[in-house]
Amino acid sequence: MRAVTCRATELRVEELPEPRPERGQLLIDVLRCGICGSDLHARHHSDELADITARVGYDGVFRSSDSVVFGHEFVGEVVEVGPKCTGRMRSGTRVVSFPLLRRDGAVHLTGLSPFAPGGYAERTLVEESLSFAVPNGLPDDAAALTEPMAVGLHAVRRSEIGRGQVAVVIGCGPVGLAVISMLKATGVRTVIASDFSSGRRALARACGADEVVDPAADSPFESSARAGHLTAAPDVFELAVGTMEKLRRLPFVPWERIWRVADRVGLAEPKRPVVFECVGVPGVIDDLMAQAPIFSRIVVVGVCMEPDRIRPAMGINKEIDLRFVLGYTPLEFRDALHLLADGKVDAEPIVTGRVGLGGVETAFDALADADRHAKILVDPRSEATAPAPVGATT
Repeated sequence: MRAVTCRATELRVEELPEPRPERGQLLIDVLRCGICGSDLHARHHSDELADITARVGYDGVFRSSDSVVFGHEFVGEVVEVGPKCTGRMRSGTRVVSFPLLRRDGAVHLTGLSPFAPGGYAERTLVEESLSFAVPNGLPDDAAALTEPMAVGLHAVRRSEIGRGQVAVVIGCGPVGLAVISMLKATGVRTVIASDFSSGRRALARACGADEVVDPAADSPFESSARAGHLTAAPDVFELAVGTMEKLRRLPFVPWERIWRVADRVGLAEPKRPVVFECVGVPGVIDDLMAQAPIFSRIVVVGVCMEPDRIRPAMGINKEIDLRFVLGYTPLEFRDALHLLADGKVDAEPIVTGRVGLGGVETAFDALADADRHAKILVDPRSEATAPAPVGATT
């Protein structure tokens, strides 16, 4: 079986032994596999990633001395059903799978562990219990985006954003585009997207962003005052004094009773935007804490693999809510698949190219050009050694 391996940052196509499904597992032919930003990071920062995951009790992430097959965003066709399966996924069924695999009594991260090879390969193993049949004839390219779309859906749900709140998405790479898509799919009315790349700003618009901003020219928070967000400490002071002046003038009803009622129905809190940090480079979180309106919630979706610094006093003085998110639940994975299949999320703009196994290294390099590429898919049956435009035959 042909697969792309990574060892000591070097990517190469190799012949590997054919995988065999164990209890409760399926063997699938990989039809498409997305190249994720976490793969790009892990290629060069695997030891740091392994150290961090070890601190939370998981020692299975590969190190630079290990050989790993990347790829956790895949769609495939079942070719063999392992023992003790339920029979729900028969041979020939197209499936997407939650990227976890049980091996030797432990559960491992598919595509990031040498114990769970991923989808940069002709075939890979998945758990039947974590696999979902692709519905409604959803094309392979779109089905392969189930995993990144689940990341976006999880970020939106964890943000607890209301439909009437303003969402500000910083960074319009694949993660930011998934967040934008899911914000609109879940009914958020105002989504502002910010990216230095004109190409990615165009993709953000195609994914449903209501306003796109070049941060080199304008601030994504320019309209905050018009939206009723508080942008300076004197605004907060005036709100407190002005509110109490009005409440104290009311006859018969104690002011604190009115305040408590307003608090219970959510009317006592000032308006606040929800900011999604989807860049993942040092300095961005601190910069957003300084720029965002007072009381903002910042949801960190981008993965920064380097040490970073923030000013806690800035967060305290602005009462910033800083929230970190990771991954998704099986239900969110399923829901992302069905949002794609039902046409409620249009993934077409995100896919900008395809390569075969022999073109993976070239694709890694191509993804550095933000104006040309967002998501490149690996098609193990393709001979393309450079990213072929979507729609081209390979």
